[in-house]
Amino acid sequence: MIKKTTRKARTASRPAPARSRPRKARTTPTPARLLQLGMGFWGPRAFLSAVELGLFSVLAKGPLDEPQLRQRLGLHPRSARDFFDTLVALGVLQRTAGRYRNAPDADAFLDRAKPGYVGGVLEMAVARLYPFWGLLTEALRTGAPQNEAKRGVDMFAELYADRERLRGFLAAMTGLSMSSARAIATKFPWKAYESFVDVGGAQGCVAVQVALAHKHLKGATFDLPAVEPINQEYVRSFGLDARVKFHAGDFFRDPLPHADAVIMGHILHNWNLEEKHLLLQKAYAALPRHGALIVYDAMIDDARCRNVMGMLMSLNMLIETRGGFDYTPADCRGWLKTTGFRKMSVVPLTAVETMVIAIK
Repeated sequence: MIKKTTRKARTASRPAPARSRPRKARTTPTPARLLQLGMGFWGPRAFLSAVELGLFSVLAKGPLDEPQLRQRLGLHPRSARDFFDTLVALGVLQRTAGRYRNAPDADAFLDRAKPGYVGGVLEMAVARLYPFWGLLTEALRTGAPQNEAKRGVDMFAELYADRERLRGFLAAMTGLSMSSARAIATKFPWKAYESFVDVGGAQGCVAVQVALAHKHLKGATFDLPAVEPINQEYVRSFGLDARVKFHAGDFFRDPLPHADAVIMGHILHNWNLEEKHLLLQKAYAALPRHGALIVYDAMIDDARCRNVMGMLMSLNMLIETRGGFDYTPADCRGWLKTTGFRKMSVVPLTAVETMVIAIK
């Protein structure tokens, strides 16, 4: 038997009329973001000029007003105030009652008198990278480096022949590596190891930070012979010359020193794929069973869409080298597996740098 339904029930069973959804307001594209992106080099170039002038070292001694700061830096009065206020807007200076002072991070890392100075790599950006990056389009069309190599000059041969230029370059590498060095000292399980070698370790920043944090370790830096006196001077300044040694050599021509752990930071991205494989094979040969290889760089994220610095660094390798390129952690793990390593892990070090650990 079919039951009769009441009018009320029949009404309730009907589907409710669909509500009309509010229309999304159409946004009209504007060129603002594109113009900001295209002209974005203005701000960084003003900042680099401040580094070049030593402005942050001057203000580290105390705040100054515009005429005082202009006089200390030897600037023309026409645009000095605009320059200083641009740095305020960029967040690297602060201004109170007409007097300028360093922002906290600028004071900590851009005063040449402080041990945490990272301005060396920025000074190198002023002197070398900024003009070379003006040739990026040519590099993209030709695949050829755009640095001193265009004039037939071997930049590294010239650099390593000049003691003071080399000292400045190695100090710049220390500034570039310090944050990662401190992270490696805390994020790697050093208690399980007794010795390490930092390949291409330059001034010795990584070796020093690891040794300072772990008193039981004996370490070494492996680099070209010209680096040795500068490295030893740096290591001695921390009182570590008894535990951190220097091994002179060329990592393409010579075997790497044996150690429980081998570190390769800012090395692989300088070379083409075949050379990358060769360096990883040399590291494998230098390690005992269960030994560890630590590779770190400004690696491109696996999705290749987030770590802008990693991708820009790869373009910098296009400009600076004949075959170098940056890579993802997945790329690195693949190369390590091919070499024979097992049990690999990926560990973020800083906002832009990543460490891949591989066990033999």
